[in-house]
Amino acid sequence: MRIVVIGPVYPYRGGIAHFTTQLSSKLLDAGHEIHIISFQRQYPAWLYPGKSDKDPSQPLIELNTNYLLDPLYPWTWRSTRKDISEFNPDLVIIPWWTTFWAPAFWSLAKSLSKKGFCVCFLIHNVTPHESKPWDRWIARSVLQHGQAHIVQAKNEQERLLEILPGSQPVLCPHPVYNQFQPKPELSKELVIQLQGLDKDLPVLLFFGIVRPYKGLKYLLEALSILKSSGTSIQLIIAGEFWEKIEFYEEMVINLGLHEQVFFFDRYIPDEEVGIFFEEADMFVAPYVDGTQSGSVKIALGFELPIVVTKCISDDIITNSARVRIVPEKNSKALASAIEEILKEENSKSPLNQSTDASWEQFVQTIEGVIPC
Repeated sequence: MRIVVIGPVYPYRGGIAHFTTQLSSKLLDAGHEIHIISFQRQYPAWLYPGKSDKDPSQPLIELNTNYLLDPLYPWTWRSTRKDISEFNPDLVIIPWWTTFWAPAFWSLAKSLSKKGFCVCFLIHNVTPHESKPWDRWIARSVLQHGQAHIVQAKNEQERLLEILPGSQPVLCPHPVYNQFQPKPELSKELVIQLQGLDKDLPVLLFFGIVRPYKGLKYLLEALSILKSSGTSIQLIIAGEFWEKIEFYEEMVINLGLHEQVFFFDRYIPDEEVGIFFEEADMFVAPYVDGTQSGSVKIALGFELPIVVTKCISDDIITNSARVRIVPEKNSKALASAIEEILKEENSKSPLNQSTDASWEQFVQTIEGVIPC
Protein backbone atom coordinates (compact mmCIF):
# COMPACT_ATOMS: atom_id res chain seq x y z
CA MET A 1 0.00 0.00 0.00
CA ARG A 2 0.94 3.62 -0.43
CA ILE A 3 0.87 5.29 2.99
CA VAL A 4 1.53 8.88 4.07
CA VAL A 5 2.76 9.24 7.65
CA ILE A 6 2.59 12.74 9.12
CA GLY A 7 4.40 13.52 12.36
CA PRO A 8 7.61 14.42 14.14
CA VAL A 9 10.67 12.32 13.38
CA TYR A 10 14.38 12.98 13.92
CA PRO A 11 15.77 15.59 14.53
CA TYR A 12 12.76 16.21 16.77
CA ARG A 13 12.93 14.57 20.15
CA GLY A 14 10.53 12.87 22.54
CA GLY A 15 8.09 9.99 22.65
CA ILE A 16 5.90 10.96 19.67
CA ALA A 17 8.98 11.38 17.46
CA HIS A 18 10.37 8.01 18.55
CA PHE A 19 7.00 6.38 17.89
CA THR A 20 6.52 7.95 14.44
CA THR A 21 10.06 6.98 13.44
CA GLN A 22 9.72 3.38 14.59
CA LEU A 23 6.28 2.99 13.04
CA SER A 24 7.46 4.33 9.67
CA SER A 25 10.38 1.92 9.75
CA LYS A 26 8.12 -1.05 10.55
CA LEU A 27 5.70 -0.11 7.76
CA LEU A 28 8.63 -0.01 5.34
CA ASP A 29 9.78 -3.42 6.59
CA ALA A 30 6.28 -4.75 5.91
CA GLY A 31 6.66 -3.79 2.25
CA HIS A 32 4.57 -0.63 2.13
CA GLU A 33 5.54 2.46 0.15
CA ILE A 34 5.87 5.18 2.77
CA HIS A 35 5.87 8.94 2.27
CA ILE A 36 6.86 10.74 5.50
CA ILE A 37 5.91 14.36 6.12
CA SER A 38 7.33 16.11 9.17
CA PHE A 39 7.51 19.64 10.49
CA GLN A 40 9.55 22.68 9.56
CA ARG A 41 9.07 23.47 13.25
CA GLN A 42 6.79 22.04 15.93
CA TYR A 43 6.22 25.06 18.14
CA PRO A 44 7.42 28.64 18.37
CA ALA A 45 10.39 28.64 20.77
CA TRP A 46 8.59 30.82 23.32
CA LEU A 47 5.79 28.24 23.66
CA TYR A 48 7.98 25.19 24.20
CA PRO A 49 8.53 24.47 27.93
CA GLY A 50 11.78 22.53 27.45
CA LYS A 51 15.26 23.74 26.57
CA SER A 52 14.92 22.55 22.96
CA ASP A 53 12.66 20.29 20.89
CA LYS A 54 15.67 19.02 18.89
CA ASP A 55 17.27 15.68 19.68
CA PRO A 56 21.05 15.75 20.34
CA SER A 57 21.27 12.02 19.57
CA GLN A 58 22.63 10.42 16.46
CA PRO A 59 19.68 9.03 14.43
CA LEU A 60 18.89 5.40 15.24
CA ILE A 61 16.89 4.97 12.04
CA GLU A 62 17.50 6.80 8.77
CA LEU A 63 14.30 7.89 7.01
CA ASN A 64 13.66 9.88 3.84
CA THR A 65 11.51 12.72 5.19
CA ASN A 66 9.88 15.84 3.74
CA TYR A 67 9.89 18.68 6.32
CA LEU A 68 6.92 20.68 5.06
CA LEU A 69 4.50 21.62 7.84
CA ASP A 70 4.46 24.63 10.14
CA PRO A 71 1.63 25.07 12.70
CA LEU A 72 1.34 28.83 12.14
CA TYR A 73 1.81 29.13 8.37
CA PRO A 74 -1.30 28.07 6.39
CA TRP A 75 0.58 28.15 3.09
CA THR A 76 2.61 25.15 4.33
CA TRP A 77 -0.68 23.30 4.87
CA ARG A 78 -1.60 23.93 1.24
CA SER A 79 1.79 22.73 -0.01
CA THR A 80 1.44 19.63 2.19
CA ARG A 81 -1.99 18.85 0.70
CA LYS A 82 -0.55 19.21 -2.79
CA ASP A 83 2.37 16.95 -1.91
CA ILE A 84 0.03 14.28 -0.52
CA SER A 85 -2.30 14.48 -3.51
CA GLU A 86 0.61 13.97 -5.90
CA PHE A 87 1.69 10.88 -3.97
CA ASN A 88 -1.92 9.56 -4.22
CA PRO A 89 -1.87 7.39 -1.08
CA ASP A 90 -4.21 4.60 -0.02
CA LEU A 91 -4.00 5.88 3.57
CA VAL A 92 -2.97 9.06 5.38
CA ILE A 93 -1.93 8.61 9.02
CA ILE A 94 -2.14 11.70 11.21
CA PRO A 95 -0.97 11.46 14.84
CA TRP A 96 -3.04 13.21 17.48
CA TRP A 97 -1.60 14.14 20.86
CA THR A 98 -2.03 17.90 21.34
CA THR A 99 -4.65 20.47 20.36
CA PHE A 100 -1.91 22.93 19.46
CA TRP A 101 -1.79 21.29 16.03
CA ALA A 102 -5.60 21.43 15.64
CA PRO A 103 -5.83 24.14 12.92
CA ALA A 104 -3.30 22.44 10.64
CA PHE A 105 -4.63 18.91 11.18
CA TRP A 106 -8.26 20.10 10.83
CA SER A 107 -7.41 21.70 7.50
CA LEU A 108 -5.52 18.66 6.23
CA ALA A 109 -8.03 16.03 7.39
CA LYS A 110 -11.06 17.92 6.06
CA SER A 111 -9.60 18.70 2.65
CA LEU A 112 -8.03 15.26 2.13
CA SER A 113 -11.27 13.52 3.12
CA LYS A 114 -13.19 15.65 0.61
CA LYS A 115 -10.74 14.54 -2.07
CA GLY A 116 -11.53 10.91 -1.27
CA PHE A 117 -8.38 9.98 0.63
CA CYS A 118 -8.67 7.69 3.65
CA VAL A 119 -7.55 9.59 6.78
CA CYS A 120 -6.67 7.64 9.92
CA PHE A 121 -6.00 9.44 13.19
CA LEU A 122 -3.44 7.60 15.30
CA ILE A 123 -4.40 8.83 18.76
CA HIS A 124 -1.84 9.05 21.55
CA ASN A 125 -4.13 11.21 23.72
CA VAL A 126 -7.67 12.33 22.85
CA THR A 127 -7.06 15.47 24.92
CA PRO A 128 -3.65 16.73 26.07
CA HIS A 129 -2.12 16.00 29.44
CA GLU A 130 -3.21 18.69 31.91
CA SER A 131 -5.98 19.59 29.44
CA LYS A 132 -8.18 22.70 29.40
CA PRO A 133 -12.03 22.75 29.30
CA TRP A 134 -12.09 23.62 25.59
CA ASP A 135 -9.77 20.78 24.51
CA ARG A 136 -12.64 18.28 24.15
CA TRP A 137 -14.46 20.58 21.72
CA ILE A 138 -11.27 21.16 19.72
CA ALA A 139 -10.50 17.44 19.60
CA ARG A 140 -14.01 16.63 18.39
CA SER A 141 -13.89 19.28 15.65
CA VAL A 142 -10.68 17.76 14.25
CA LEU A 143 -11.11 14.02 14.85
CA GLN A 144 -14.58 13.95 13.24
CA HIS A 145 -12.83 14.36 9.87
CA GLY A 146 -11.06 11.01 10.17
CA GLN A 147 -12.51 7.89 8.55
CA ALA A 148 -10.60 5.66 10.97
CA HIS A 149 -9.21 6.04 14.49
CA ILE A 150 -6.61 3.93 16.26
CA VAL A 151 -6.22 4.32 20.03
CA GLN A 152 -3.62 2.71 22.28
CA ALA A 153 -5.46 2.42 25.60
CA LYS A 154 -8.94 1.42 26.75
CA ASN A 155 -9.56 4.71 28.55
CA GLU A 156 -8.71 6.64 25.36
CA GLN A 157 -11.15 4.49 23.43
CA GLU A 158 -13.83 5.46 25.93
CA ARG A 159 -12.88 9.16 25.78
CA LEU A 160 -13.10 9.17 22.00
CA LEU A 161 -16.53 7.53 22.06
CA GLU A 162 -17.69 10.22 24.48
CA ILE A 163 -16.86 13.04 22.06
CA LEU A 164 -17.50 11.07 18.83
CA PRO A 165 -20.33 8.62 19.61
CA GLY A 166 -20.56 7.38 16.02
CA SER A 167 -16.88 6.51 15.68
CA GLN A 168 -15.48 2.98 15.79
CA PRO A 169 -12.01 3.33 17.33
CA VAL A 170 -9.70 0.36 16.98
CA LEU A 171 -7.69 -0.46 20.10
CA CYS A 172 -4.07 -1.57 19.75
CA PRO A 173 -1.56 -1.15 22.62
CA HIS A 174 1.60 0.93 22.28
CA PRO A 175 4.30 -1.54 21.13
CA VAL A 176 7.51 -2.35 22.99
CA TYR A 177 10.76 -0.50 22.20
CA ASN A 178 14.07 -2.35 21.85
CA GLN A 179 16.20 0.09 19.85
CA PHE A 180 17.84 1.84 22.82
CA GLN A 181 20.87 -0.35 23.38
CA PRO A 182 23.55 1.05 25.75
CA LYS A 183 26.59 2.68 24.17
CA PRO A 184 28.97 3.44 27.05
CA GLU A 185 31.84 4.35 24.73
CA LEU A 186 29.83 7.44 23.75
CA SER A 187 28.86 8.33 27.33
CA LYS A 188 31.95 7.96 29.51
CA GLU A 189 31.01 10.92 31.70
CA LEU A 190 27.63 9.40 32.50
CA VAL A 191 29.18 6.02 33.32
CA ILE A 192 31.53 7.76 35.77
CA GLN A 193 28.60 9.59 37.38
CA LEU A 194 26.67 6.36 37.82
CA GLN A 195 29.66 4.78 39.57
CA GLY A 196 28.60 6.84 42.60
CA LEU A 197 25.70 4.44 43.17
CA ASP A 198 25.94 1.91 45.98
CA LYS A 199 26.26 -1.43 44.19
CA ASP A 200 24.82 -3.26 47.20
CA LEU A 201 21.48 -1.44 47.02
CA PRO A 202 18.73 -1.90 44.42
CA VAL A 203 18.18 0.93 41.95
CA LEU A 204 14.79 2.24 40.84
CA LEU A 205 14.45 4.29 37.66
CA PHE A 206 12.02 7.13 36.93
CA PHE A 207 12.61 8.16 33.32
CA GLY A 208 11.38 10.88 30.99
CA ILE A 209 10.23 14.49 31.07
CA VAL A 210 9.09 15.38 34.58
CA ARG A 211 5.58 16.82 34.57
CA PRO A 212 2.88 16.87 37.29
CA TYR A 213 0.78 14.09 35.74
CA LYS A 214 3.67 11.63 36.07
CA GLY A 215 3.29 11.52 39.87
CA LEU A 216 6.93 11.71 40.92
CA LYS A 217 6.02 13.05 44.38
CA TYR A 218 4.14 9.83 45.17
CA LEU A 219 7.20 7.77 44.31
CA LEU A 220 9.33 9.89 46.68
CA GLU A 221 6.74 9.38 49.40
CA ALA A 222 6.85 5.62 48.73
CA LEU A 223 10.64 5.65 49.15
CA SER A 224 10.20 7.39 52.50
CA ILE A 225 7.71 4.71 53.59
CA LEU A 226 10.15 1.97 52.59
CA LYS A 227 13.02 3.69 54.38
CA SER A 228 11.01 3.96 57.60
CA SER A 229 10.39 0.20 57.43
CA GLY A 230 14.09 -0.50 57.01
CA THR A 231 14.25 -0.99 53.22
CA SER A 232 16.99 1.08 51.56
CA ILE A 233 16.64 1.78 47.85
CA GLN A 234 18.27 4.17 45.41
CA LEU A 235 16.30 6.16 42.86
CA ILE A 236 17.53 7.65 39.59
CA ILE A 237 15.37 10.46 38.20
CA ALA A 238 16.49 10.89 34.59
CA GLY A 239 14.80 13.49 32.43
CA GLU A 240 14.28 17.17 31.86
CA PHE A 241 12.09 18.93 34.43
CA TRP A 242 9.15 20.84 32.98
CA GLU A 243 8.23 22.01 36.45
CA LYS A 244 10.35 23.41 39.27
CA ILE A 245 13.03 20.91 40.27
CA GLU A 246 13.46 22.83 43.55
CA PHE A 247 10.12 21.41 44.77
CA TYR A 248 11.45 17.87 44.46
CA GLU A 249 14.92 18.67 45.77
CA GLU A 250 13.35 20.18 48.88
CA MET A 251 11.02 17.19 49.21
CA VAL A 252 13.98 14.80 49.03
CA ILE A 253 15.76 16.69 51.81
CA ASN A 254 12.64 16.88 54.01
CA LEU A 255 12.04 13.13 53.62
CA GLY A 256 15.66 12.34 54.44
CA LEU A 257 16.31 10.78 51.02
CA HIS A 258 19.21 12.99 49.89
CA GLU A 259 21.66 10.05 49.93
CA GLN A 260 19.29 7.81 47.97
CA VAL A 261 17.98 10.02 45.15
CA PHE A 262 20.05 11.03 42.11
CA PHE A 263 18.84 13.75 39.72
CA PHE A 264 19.76 13.94 36.02
CA ASP A 265 17.86 17.05 34.97
CA ARG A 266 18.35 17.01 31.19
CA TYR A 267 17.05 15.39 28.05
CA ILE A 268 18.58 11.92 27.78
CA PRO A 269 19.96 11.28 24.26
CA ASP A 270 19.40 7.90 22.63
CA GLU A 271 23.02 6.89 23.18
CA GLU A 272 22.52 7.10 26.97
CA VAL A 273 19.02 5.68 27.34
CA GLY A 274 20.19 2.08 27.52
CA ILE A 275 22.81 2.89 30.16
CA PHE A 276 20.14 4.08 32.60
CA PHE A 277 17.92 1.06 31.98
CA GLU A 278 20.85 -1.36 32.29
CA GLU A 279 21.79 0.27 35.60
CA ALA A 280 18.28 -0.09 37.04
CA ASP A 281 16.86 -3.06 38.89
CA MET A 282 13.27 -1.86 38.56
CA PHE A 283 11.26 0.75 36.65
CA VAL A 284 8.51 2.78 38.33
CA ALA A 285 5.83 4.83 36.53
CA PRO A 286 3.64 6.42 39.26
CA TYR A 287 1.46 8.38 36.78
CA VAL A 288 -1.68 10.03 38.13
CA ASP A 289 -3.08 10.59 34.62
CA GLY A 290 -2.21 9.69 31.05
CA THR A 291 -2.85 6.99 28.49
CA GLN A 292 0.36 5.08 27.84
CA SER A 293 4.06 5.50 28.44
CA GLY A 294 6.85 5.01 25.94
CA SER A 295 9.28 4.76 28.87
CA VAL A 296 7.38 1.75 30.22
CA LYS A 297 7.70 0.09 26.82
CA ILE A 298 11.45 0.73 26.87
CA ALA A 299 11.58 -0.91 30.32
CA LEU A 300 9.72 -3.94 28.94
CA GLY A 301 12.27 -4.12 26.14
CA PHE A 302 15.03 -4.33 28.76
CA GLU A 303 13.00 -6.95 30.68
CA LEU A 304 12.93 -4.87 33.86
CA PRO A 305 10.36 -5.51 36.57
CA ILE A 306 7.89 -2.61 36.57
CA VAL A 307 5.50 -0.90 38.96
CA VAL A 308 2.90 1.11 37.07
CA THR A 309 -0.40 2.78 37.89
CA LYS A 310 -3.76 1.69 36.46
CA CYS A 311 -4.23 4.73 34.23
CA ILE A 312 -1.47 3.68 31.82
CA SER A 313 -1.91 -0.09 31.88
CA ASP A 314 -2.75 -1.97 28.69
CA ASP A 315 -2.86 -5.57 27.48
CA ILE A 316 0.90 -5.79 26.89
CA ILE A 317 1.58 -4.49 30.40
CA THR A 318 -1.05 -6.57 32.21
CA ASN A 319 0.06 -9.75 30.42
CA SER A 320 3.65 -9.37 31.63
CA ALA A 321 4.53 -11.41 34.72
CA ARG A 322 7.06 -8.82 35.88
CA VAL A 323 4.56 -5.94 36.18
CA ARG A 324 2.71 -4.78 39.29
CA ILE A 325 -0.24 -2.43 38.76
CA VAL A 326 -1.31 -0.10 41.57
CA PRO A 327 -3.91 2.68 42.05
CA GLU A 328 -3.01 6.27 41.22
CA LYS A 329 -1.96 8.72 43.96
CA ASN A 330 -1.32 5.90 46.42
CA SER A 331 2.17 6.01 47.93
CA LYS A 332 1.52 3.05 50.23
CA ALA A 333 0.47 0.86 47.31
CA LEU A 334 3.57 1.92 45.39
CA ALA A 335 5.78 1.05 48.36
CA SER A 336 4.13 -2.34 48.80
CA ALA A 337 4.50 -3.24 45.11
CA ILE A 338 8.16 -2.20 45.08
CA GLU A 339 8.84 -4.25 48.20
CA GLU A 340 7.02 -7.25 46.75
CA ILE A 341 9.21 -7.23 43.65
CA LEU A 342 12.38 -6.81 45.72
CA LYS A 343 11.53 -9.91 47.74
CA GLU A 344 11.26 -12.09 44.65
CA GLU A 345 14.42 -14.03 43.95
CA ASN A 346 14.05 -13.75 40.19
CA SER A 347 11.93 -10.76 39.23
CA LYS A 348 12.87 -10.92 35.54
CA SER A 349 10.86 -13.16 33.26
CA PRO A 350 10.50 -13.43 29.49
CA LEU A 351 7.96 -11.27 27.66
CA ASN A 352 4.72 -13.01 26.74
CA GLN A 353 4.83 -11.07 23.48
CA SER A 354 8.05 -10.31 21.61
CA THR A 355 9.05 -6.79 20.69
CA ASP A 356 8.76 -7.53 16.98
CA ALA A 357 5.36 -9.16 17.47
CA SER A 358 3.98 -6.06 19.19
CA TRP A 359 5.02 -3.88 16.24
CA GLU A 360 3.73 -6.46 13.75
CA GLN A 361 0.38 -6.31 15.52
CA PHE A 362 0.33 -2.52 15.20
CA VAL A 363 1.19 -2.67 11.49
CA GLN A 364 -1.57 -5.23 10.96
CA THR A 365 -4.01 -2.95 12.78
CA ILE A 366 -3.15 -0.12 10.38
CA GLU A 367 -3.52 -2.43 7.38
CA GLY A 368 -6.93 -3.45 8.72
CA VAL A 369 -8.43 0.04 8.55
CA ILE A 370 -8.18 0.05 4.75
CA PRO A 371 -10.52 0.52 3.00
CA CYS A 372 -11.77 3.20 5.39
